[in-house]
Amino acid sequence: MPLTKDAPLVELLSRHLPTDAKEREDLERMRAFAAELQSPFSRSQARAHFTGSAVVVDPAGERVALLHHAKLRRWLQPGGHADEADGGLMEATALREAREETGCQVKLHPTAPRPLDVDIHTIPARNDEPEHLHLDIRYLIIAEDPQALAHDPNESFGAQWLGWTEALERADEAPLRRLLDKARVAARGK
Repeated sequence: MPLTKDAPLVELLSRHLPTDAKEREDLERMRAFAAELQSPFSRSQARAHFTGSAVVVDPAGERVALLHHAKLRRWLQPGGHADEADGGLMEATALREAREETGCQVKLHPTAPRPLDVDIHTIPARNDEPEHLHLDIRYLIIAEDPQALAHDPNESFGAQWLGWTEALERADEAPLRRLLDKARVAARGK
């Protein structure tokens, strides 16, 4: 059965509260895409599709895992495309991607907003794939076994635990800094 639009995605987007003008604009566009796309989770939607990502923190909330993304050559949070097994639940996508890309056992942060953040970003054309939009729904996730951190060489050049200051220094765009700022506050409970 193909991944198709459904009520959980619409409901998830209806309750999210954006924190700045970019996130507010992206959220409105995501709500429109959720209503418009025939299969919002499928890569077959050439213009745009929903993805899930995660800010992965250690149990104390003092460190964050970032990956040096192989295709984009940037330090980013783990994340990626929805699989059919995720059942259209974006938190399932974020959890699966975090497990696959960090090697850690992970769980949703118990008190962080769900989702923590939303962002639309352009993915450049590559090979036979045209330029398109990722409609990224982002969660705060805890690594239960941070010592297991490893990277998937098919996805990234490396993975590192970083303190919040260093992670923010590596963030090369405002939406990623916004995400990390939100995660730091939520992870520390401050």
